[in-house]
Amino acid sequence: MNENLQTSESSLHHPATANRGLCKRIIPCLDIKDGRTVKGTNFVDLRDAGDPVELGALYAQQGADELVFLDITATVERRKTLSALVNKISHHINIPFTVGGGIASVDDVSLLLQNGADKISVNTAAFKRPELLRELEKDFGSQCVVLAIDTRKEEDGEWYVYLNGGRTKTGTRCIDWAKQAVDLGAGEILLTSMNNDGTKQGFAVDITHTLSTTLPVPVIASGGGGTPAHFTEVFNTAKADAALAASIFHFKEISIPELKTYLLAQNIKVRI
Repeated sequence: MNENLQTSESSLHHPATANRGLCKRIIPCLDIKDGRTVKGTNFVDLRDAGDPVELGALYAQQGADELVFLDITATVERRKTLSALVNKISHHINIPFTVGGGIASVDDVSLLLQNGADKISVNTAAFKRPELLRELEKDFGSQCVVLAIDTRKEEDGEWYVYLNGGRTKTGTRCIDWAKQAVDLGAGEILLTSMNNDGTKQGFAVDITHTLSTTLPVPVIASGGGGTPAHFTEVFNTAKADAALAASIFHFKEISIPELKTYLLAQNIKVRI
């Protein structure tokens, strides 16, 4: 009971709390490899999905609330996210967008923000050096800092953190790392279930609910969205603040206007 009370009290003062309780957000995600949008299943078997700038502009026109661009091989190949691509994207869309992939320092973030990004996403670098989150919060504010967590449910029933684009398992539980990261300054959590990724069988409701109801910052659910009903479930049951999807939008299986119209009919508040 005391723990719940502490969470409730801290949420009143966290800079990102103001984002809670508003309209639910629909966020297309564009995974980028070698300058192209790609999509796979369970983080493997990638296939081409188009030009990221063109897709981003299309989604903005269709009513996406935000966009996420992730250079999915930047960390593994030790490359930096291309600031030139970010600059090009910023000139073609008029909605907020987040950029991630290989970001490991204040200088990396500064360059991306100067080129037009609204928020940045950190993953492996923050796990390896958690102080990075405090440094970024100090220089740019927590509202700019999105912590991406790639997690997989193992045979023991626990969700564990994976690094390097899902290639490296850690012994750290997802909820433990999420709590620590928020304490250090992360203003939002981008939670991707590796079990559900690309399957279109629904989001990971259990771990999403755990984070959404425990943390004082917004949680973006990612991995598994395949039907409009899956989005209803992740918002109503899992209590996510936003839902991210890729292949259903890239391959025109569901349009953003269609999805939002459906959600409104389910009494879920979204921006039209």
